[in-house]
Amino acid sequence: MTDATSTIAAEKPLLLVVDDDPLITDTLLYSLGTAFEVITSHARAHCTQLLRQLKRMPELALVDLGLPPFPHRPDEGFALISDLLSISPGIKIVVLSGQGDAGNARHARALGAADFVAKPCNPGDLRIILERALTYRALEKRQPPPLAPLLIGNSPAIEKLRRQLQQYADTPFPVLIEGESGTGKEIVASSYLHRNTRRSGKPFFALNCAAISPTLVEPTLFGYAKGAFTGATTAKSGYFEDAADGTLFLDEIGELPLELQAKLLRVLENGGFHRVGETQERISRARVVAATNRDLRREVKAGSFRADLYHRLSVCTVSVPPLREMEGDRQLLLDHFRRLYATQSQAPQFELSEEARRLWAKYGFPGNVRELRNIVIRLTAKYPGHTVSHAELEAELDLQDENVPISPEPPPETEQQNQVLLASAISRLQEQQPFSLDQLLADTEHSYIEAALRLANGNVSQAARLLGINRTTLYNRMESLSRGS
Repeated sequence: MTDATSTIAAEKPLLLVVDDDPLITDTLLYSLGTAFEVITSHARAHCTQLLRQLKRMPELALVDLGLPPFPHRPDEGFALISDLLSISPGIKIVVLSGQGDAGNARHARALGAADFVAKPCNPGDLRIILERALTYRALEKRQPPPLAPLLIGNSPAIEKLRRQLQQYADTPFPVLIEGESGTGKEIVASSYLHRNTRRSGKPFFALNCAAISPTLVEPTLFGYAKGAFTGATTAKSGYFEDAADGTLFLDEIGELPLELQAKLLRVLENGGFHRVGETQERISRARVVAATNRDLRREVKAGSFRADLYHRLSVCTVSVPPLREMEGDRQLLLDHFRRLYATQSQAPQFELSEEARRLWAKYGFPGNVRELRNIVIRLTAKYPGHTVSHAELEAELDLQDENVPISPEPPPETEQQNQVLLASAISRLQEQQPFSLDQLLADTEHSYIEAALRLANGNVSQAARLLGINRTTLYNRMESLSRGS
């Protein structure tokens, strides 16, 4: 078994296996060790900590859904899929799980998993699936970014994004890119706020704040002097120097430690910074582009993100729309990726039947463009040159939430109920105690989520239905509440 600090063989793809059963991890290590360099983890928190210690990100991950502290529920596995893609967007995730019902498989794919395999699985078949995922990963890396050189789509949401990018492309000010996971925020940063601007040809450096140990963020960004810490045998420049007058992209900016947020703010305000262990002030000319899938306003209120830094970053804000707001663009994206991956795999394109086309047109794609692309990859591999039926397409989609009303009409309240609520609010506000509306709303949301989960015996899908929201939204709110607590 490979330790995180050991030397990893460069000639083998790096495979991360996450499973809490030592017998399974040992078996996979033995059966896959000839083709892959295997590292293992047993839990979500351990896994994310392990990744931040690695000098090289895994190309592949094999993830069980049932992880501690809830090994009989898929919650931790689902959350880990999102964590892995946040830390390493290019990783290909294959879920290997005993919780192999169709609903779990579809939701795992919607979150960004490339494939789903039910336990038990023949090691030879598993190796073929992993090698196929690795092949598509290599093809993706050789091709231009999925949305380059043009933003694909004609919807009002994409037109709005185009206008924002035109406004901010050549401005010297910081830009904050907001958007859900899987929408393509890094592509927007690299292609449309760097390469297609006057900075084209100048350095572009990217740091994923979620993928690096907090202790390494400062020396990575600002550099360090010789002897600044154990192992600093020579002086080294950081990204702010290396980017020169190019672009520095800070992905997952919400993960930046509070103590470093003040130093970033100083650079944004006057360009000044110090290498770790130095007193000499240096000046950065790099333009900062930051991205987040969090609600930073909420993070500010929770005290985990500096208000002054947020206001400095958000002067120029770009919102990358989720796919569900892009109306007919999902058909254009289907045609684009279908041609792309048929060409890459040297296979004839698949077609969709009329029923399948209607299903495609109304599906919400909770995993956004990343999910759509993965679906096209799987259909290209399974049905080259064939017409995909409604049933065959349905098997690839996470439809459990499709019939859940996202914004249900609240039941009509009687005048007496309104008066009771009003009297309670007046009484609360007249108290001589400190009051916070944000805290009250957060407490209420937490209580209702906890109540729904108890009524549903921990089943997140059923709890989401009770609350009138979709499952992905509930996962996001549970994650936000856990960070704010």
